[in-house]
Amino acid sequence: MKIGLAFHATDLAMSPVDLAREAEARGFHSLYLPEHTHIPSSRRTPAPTGTPTLGEEYRRSPDPYVALAAAAAVTERLRLGTGIALVAQHDPIALAKTIASIDWISGGRFVLGIGFGWNHEEMENHGIDPKRRRAHVREVMLAMQELWSKEEASYQGEFVRFEPSWMWPKPVQQPRPPVLLGGAPGPTLFRQIAEYGDGWMPIGGAGMKQALEALRRAMDEAKRDFAALHFVPFGVFPDEAKLAYYAENGMTEVALRIPSGPRDEVMPVLDDYAAYLG
Repeated sequence: MKIGLAFHATDLAMSPVDLAREAEARGFHSLYLPEHTHIPSSRRTPAPTGTPTLGEEYRRSPDPYVALAAAAAVTERLRLGTGIALVAQHDPIALAKTIASIDWISGGRFVLGIGFGWNHEEMENHGIDPKRRRAHVREVMLAMQELWSKEEASYQGEFVRFEPSWMWPKPVQQPRPPVLLGGAPGPTLFRQIAEYGDGWMPIGGAGMKQALEALRRAMDEAKRDFAALHFVPFGVFPDEAKLAYYAENGMTEVALRIPSGPRDEVMPVLDDYAAYLG
C-alpha cells in the first residue's frame, strides 16, 4: 500500500511546491490538493466538517492546477493529484486542456480526484443546479475523456456540447489520467465509478468490506474489471492499526492529512509520517 499526502494549501500555509519537493525527498508516493474557486460569504450551506464555522483554509485555496504544475517542475516521481476537484465549475474544454497539459508536463504523473461539491452557493455562482450536479459532473467527465482520447472529438449532452474538434496535447496516460471519485458509498456513486472512473477516494473506513462488495457488483454489471480499480482513503490521521486495516481491505494507497499551516508546523508532521513508509 502506497503512502501519499493530502494538503489543504493556502496562501498562508507552506508552499505546495516546497511540500512536493520535501515529500518526494522522503519517498512519499503522492500529493493531493483540494479545489474551491471561491467561497460565498453568505454561508447558507453548513460547513462539511459539522463545525459551526468554516475553516479559514476554505476561503484561501489556490488554484490546484497551477500549484500542481509548479510542483511537477521540481519533482520527478511524485504523483500529483486533486483531492478533490470540482470539475463542473469549469468550462470542460478548457479544463481538459489544463489537465492534459499537466499530465504531459509531468511525464504522466497527474491523478484527477473529483467530487460533486457540498457548497450550494459556490455551485450556483457557476450556474450549476445543486440538485443536478451529479449529472453535470458526469457530462463534463465524459466530454473531457473524448477530448483526451480521440484525435477528433465531439460531445452533445444537456450541459456540455461541442462540435467535432482537435485538442492537443493529449495526456501521457491513456485513455485518460486516473479518475478517482470521492464520496460516501452508495449505488449512485458506484454506478458512476463503474461508468467513467478508475477508483474511489473514501473518507473513513467504516463498512469498507460491504461497500467494496457493492462496488464490485456495480463493476461487474458494467463489465469492467474490479481488480483494476484504485482505492485511496483520503485525509487520514494515521496509526498502525488504521493503516493495517486499510491494507487488509485492499486499499492501494492512503493519503495522510497534513496540517494547513506554515512550514514549521508542517515539517514535523511530515517527518513523523515518514515513519510509515516501507
